[in-house]
Amino acid sequence: MDELLCGRRVLVVEDEMLIVMMIEDMLADLGCKSVTSAATVDKALALIEAQTFDVALLDMNLNGDDSYPVAEALFARGVPFAYSTGNTGQSVKDSNPDKVVLKKPFKLEDLVAILTRLKLAPIA
Repeated sequence: MDELLCGRRVLVVEDEMLIVMMIEDMLADLGCKSVTSAATVDKALALIEAQTFDVALLDMNLNGDDSYPVAEALFARGVPFAYSTGNTGQSVKDSNPDKVVLKKPFKLEDLVAILTRLKLAPIA
């Protein structure tokens, strides 16, 4: 299982620090090369401009702000991503027909299933 993210660079957009730490631990267990996190839409957009990511995990609600602008920037760059949300009634309003949603709270097995569904591109 530790080879799923071997050599991958992951962007985690999440405003709850304890959840970020949990996700970082899970990603490390999966062999992730590096994890970069952002707690706001503006920070995430700046990171996307400055760095290259292989995959991203986006909290849908960042202190009241939707993460859709981040999703649009990732989609435009061809970076696969999944939304995460603890609000079971929240619907995804973006236009991506292949959107993937991970419901919080989640376990390592749930994260693996979502990442597998994203069909990550081979590392060059």
